[in-house]
Formats: sequence, structure tokens, C-alpha cells
Amino acid sequence: MKYEVLHLLKKSSTTFLSGQLISEKLGVSRTSIWKYIKSLKEDGYIIDSSSKKGYRLISSPDILTFEEVNPYLKTNHMGKKILHFESINSTNNKAKELSEKGEDHGTVVISEEQVGGKGRLGRSWCSPKYKGISLSIILKPNINPMEAPKITQIAAAAMIESLREFNINAKVKWPNDIIIRGKKVCGILTEMSGELNRVNYIIVGIGINANLDKDDFSEDLLDRATSLKIETNTSINRKSLVGMLLNKFEFLYAEFQEKKQIELSIKICKNNSAVIGKNIKVVRNNNEKCAKALDLDGDGRLVVQYKDGSLEKLVSGEISIRGLNQYI
Repeated sequence: MKYEVLHLLKKSSTTFLSGQLISEKLGVSRTSIWKYIKSLKEDGYIIDSSSKKGYRLISSPDILTFEEVNPYLKTNHMGKKILHFESINSTNNKAKELSEKGEDHGTVVISEEQVGGKGRLGRSWCSPKYKGISLSIILKPNINPMEAPKITQIAAAAMIESLREFNINAKVKWPNDIIIRGKKVCGILTEMSGELNRVNYIIVGIGINANLDKDDFSEDLLDRATSLKIETNTSINRKSLVGMLLNKFEFLYAEFQEKKQIELSIKICKNNSAVIGKNIKVVRNNNEKCAKALDLDGDGRLVVQYKDGSLEKLVSGEISIRGLNQYI
């Protein structure tokens, strides 16, 4: 009910709404309305209150609730339900838990802070409160489990296209990192629950260093991690970026859902690759092997050539890549 009050205030943001009118529209007492207004103020909403005029919304806080993100959404499924948390161990873990209980396709789990965030291969992920973006998308595609890695490329392409809308040029460090000027700004972690020939659900976790400052990073991360705020010298509208990301993801995911292809996503990832044409290290089970990244094939596999001339198509899994002397 609190958010129904908020919805009415948002619709009439330029004029006052009387407590009596809100009470009649929602069928609750004026005392209840006062309590909901009080709760909204505690959440950070600035609301002008007048005993004669009623209530008027002045400004909204920088939080990633459904009510705040929804105005930026143009989707049919993605983000039509957003479960928002102030602090959480891991959005991916919560999304998996909810999926096991039957949560719908397209539901998004967002938290203002992750205290146990993780990336590929068990790496930790920095996520200070109200500065980063930590979200997980629940997907329930009717696909063979072998097709699941393609979704990481869809997410990477969606991120690249979203940042472009903010005039930010970024690159994809295959398979799941988004970088700006050689430093990581976003990580993607795709996890699946499935059987031999059937997917139960897929979770796409995306962590974005949105408005982090330099002192939010530990000393050892400054040479390989950055934030959108650091790179642009301005704070990013987190709500707008989340909305844009979900819009782009749904558009690109539709090709995969309808045609079982990801041609457009691959094209975006290839055109914005940080590794194609470069000499790299392929890291597998702590063993490093030098190679040259040649191409990205239609299934999202990285085509590399080793020094002996042999070719290999890498599937993300337990493989990681590095630059010869630096992060990339």
C-alpha cells in the first residue's frame, strides 16, 4: 500500500494531493496514509506536507526499487518484477533460491549492497552501498544446457550498448568483463541449474562499478578496476542505467529466444572486443599458455591460435584470459 501512495504522489508531483483524496482512492484511513507518508520519508523521499493542502512529492532518493526503475523500462518481461534489498550476501544466491521456489522468468533481484558478491572462478566483487549496481536476472529458457554460455555474450553486448547511450565507450574482455581504458568496470556471472538435456533456470548476475570513488577500491585493485564516475568525472543515474540495461538485454535476448541465435550480440561483442587481435595468456587450471585471439565464433567461443599454429575455440567455463604483461 505504501507504494500505491507513492505512485499517486508521482502522478501528481506538481500539485498537492489531499490526504482525504488519497484515502478515498485507496480505501484506507487518513491515519494510515499519514503512516505511509512517514515511512516514505524514512526511505529518503522528500515530501512536502501541509495540513490544508495535503502532500506533494519533491524528490526521490537514489535507490533501485521497482517504483524508481520502472519509469525507465520499456520491457515486456525483464524487470516487470524487481525484488529490492538494502543489503544482501549475493543477488545471484538469492535469485537461485527464488528460482527453486518457482519465481517467474524476467524477475530481477537488486541490492544496494553486496557483502558476499562473487565473480567467475570464485573471485570476490566490491559493492559499496548506494554506489554500485548489483543485480541478477532470472531466466527460464527452453534450451539445451550447452547453449547457456551464449547468454553471457548477450549480457555483455547489452552492457556495451547501454553504456553507449551514456556516451561511454567500453570494451568486452572475453568472456564476461566490461572494461574502460584497460580497467574493469563491470563483471557478469552466469550460473545455471539444469539436467542432462534441460535447463531449470539461468541466473545472470551483473555487477557494475557505477559511482564508486577511487578510495572505494583497495590499493591492489586501482591498476585494474575503475568506475563509471571515475572515467566520466560525473555521477551516473543508476536508475536510468538499470532500466537501459534491462531494455537492451530483453531486445538482444529475444533473438536467442526466437531463433536460438545471438548474431547481433556477437557482432556487438566482436566490434567492441578488448582481446581480438591481441596476444594473450590462456589460463586453465593454473596453467598458462600464450596465444593470439583471432575471432569470436557464432556461439560466443573465442578462437585462439597457439605458437605452434594450432587453433582452439575456447568455451568460458573454467578458462580465463589475461594480457601478456597486464590485466588486458
